[in-house]
Amino acid sequence: MSNPALARCRHQTRTVVPLDCARCAVRDLAVCASLPAPEVESLERYASSMELQANAELARSGQPCRQAYSVTGGMLRLVRTLPDARRQVVGFATPGTFVGLSEVAVHRHSIEAVVPSRVCVFDLDMLRDLRNRYPAFEHTLLERACRELDDAHDSMLLLARLSPMERLASFLLRLRRQMKVRDDEPTMALPMGRGDIADHLGLTVETVSRSFTRLREQGVIALPDPQHVELLDRAALAELATVLH
Repeated sequence: MSNPALARCRHQTRTVVPLDCARCAVRDLAVCASLPAPEVESLERYASSMELQANAELARSGQPCRQAYSVTGGMLRLVRTLPDARRQVVGFATPGTFVGLSEVAVHRHSIEAVVPSRVCVFDLDMLRDLRNRYPAFEHTLLERACRELDDAHDSMLLLARLSPMERLASFLLRLRRQMKVRDDEPTMALPMGRGDIADHLGLTVETVSRSFTRLREQGVIALPDPQHVELLDRAALAELATVLH
């Protein structure tokens, strides 16, 4: 990522807004759903809600880890920038995803908003207390950590062995599951730009664009606009990504 792009991320505003757990649209998806109802209500005393503009930086790689975040709207990206300015998008966080919880002292990745987003902000000391008091909460965090480890293993294979078309097919199917798109809904949102997808898949923007075009020409997908993709032949897409599914 270039220095101007980094500057754009760092200077976007973040707005703290009142937390209202009772009206949370992703309450059933969030990790706090494993807490007893009275404790969920008490979260409003210990957590806060934050609204982010597109490209706002929530946390920066190398900064001390003091908070964790539950995504309640929009999408975040986890980014690692190498010393020579090469950029890797490690992953995308959708509503219901919990990010930033780690035993390391500093953030390993920068956390940025892809689109206008909203997160609940939790102090790490409070989370440690909840983990000690409620085994179900601790178990839920462990389950999610295991899923993230499986996803990381898939990503290693994806970057090391798959062709560009296979990488893109796998990415679309994994994103669809992550966003919990219904089976009877062929169209899914694609909030991130082609540059983010390229930096996630280890490809150039041109290669990503050509791969989208080839899938469209083969009748596997349709592209109503740059922010949406329609799966016309899910079986063909799954066959391309079969090595990971």
